Amino acid sequence: MAPMSAVLSLTLLLLSFSASVAVGVSTSAEDDLVAELESLRSKSPSGVIRLDERLISRFLTSASIPRPYHLLIFFDAASLRSKPELHLPQLRSEFAIVSKSFAAHHSGLPSASKLFFCDIEFGESQASFSKFGVNSLPHILLVSPSTRSLSDSESMDTSSFSRLADAMAEFVESKTKLSVGPILHPPPVSPRQQAVLLLVLLIATPFIIKKILAGETLLHDSKVWMTGAVFVYFFSVSGSMHNIIRSMPMMLTDRDGRPVFFYQGSGMQLGVEGFIVGFFYTLVGLVLAVVTHGLVRLKSATVQRGIMFVAMVVVYWAVGKVISLDNWKTGYSVHAFWPSSWK
Repeated sequence: MAPMSAVLSLTLLLLSFSASVAVGVSTSAEDDLVAELESLRSKSPSGVIRLDERLISRFLTSASIPRPYHLLIFFDAASLRSKPELHLPQLRSEFAIVSKSFAAHHSGLPSASKLFFCDIEFGESQASFSKFGVNSLPHILLVSPSTRSLSDSESMDTSSFSRLADAMAEFVESKTKLSVGPILHPPPVSPRQQAVLLLVLLIATPFIIKKILAGETLLHDSKVWMTGAVFVYFFSVSGSMHNIIRSMPMMLTDRDGRPVFFYQGSGMQLGVEGFIVGFFYTLVGLVLAVVTHGLVRLKSATVQRGIMFVAMVVVYWAVGKVISLDNWKTGYSVHAFWPSSWK
């Protein structure tokens, strides 16, 4: 019995040793992957790692599951960056801002090795798009530690891209339970530019004060105020704020490549379309201003009647164009109703 007990004990000892060695090897392999990812991140100015077929195989398909990290991947295509409706350059910049913000808030913490920001360019890794099942851009995927098939990665909702970095940070926090932290947007003016502007302001201050005291600045010129008022009016009636908020394109192209300036449908207005309608509104406003402020100063009744007739024709033409465009876009018809006594 003693020899059997000794053999059993030796067997258990060998099994325990083999298991500990296997765990040690697995832990060592995971540490090597994390260290390599951290090295790649440190070499990137934005902290975004450029993935290719070899790196995807090493960090995703060949790595043991569960992996000790999440990978947030931005899919890009250099050939499509010029298309304004995709906003790829802006989204890439916002993705880099989120990456920098996460790295800044988690520097030196264990959580810094739990999430890595990566991108894949279509021209360099076209096969990778098929592996992830990506058929359209823009696209952001999160590969979790337990994801086995790359096509099963969690995709960020494309409707959230309009909120840029904030939406990306919320997506990360909801899926990984890791806090990105406050988004560190770059300042609009660099410190060097601020120093140059301050120096110019200091030099120009005496001359500015002299002009103000003499009443010779642009703010004392009535023509400047009048021009600014016309611009504000045009900006308001042309829907420019709508175009900025919704990032509407100036125009579209049809299947034959011809430009389209007017889009039929009340839910969408192109930039050029808004400018044209704004021009009609501004034209009517300027005509009314001339009639009410300039025409009354003329002494000749004949000239007054002639200018008034021209003004009425111009206003009727401009308002008619706006009404016909509205009828075409919405499908509703606006027409005159005659008094019943005229029938």
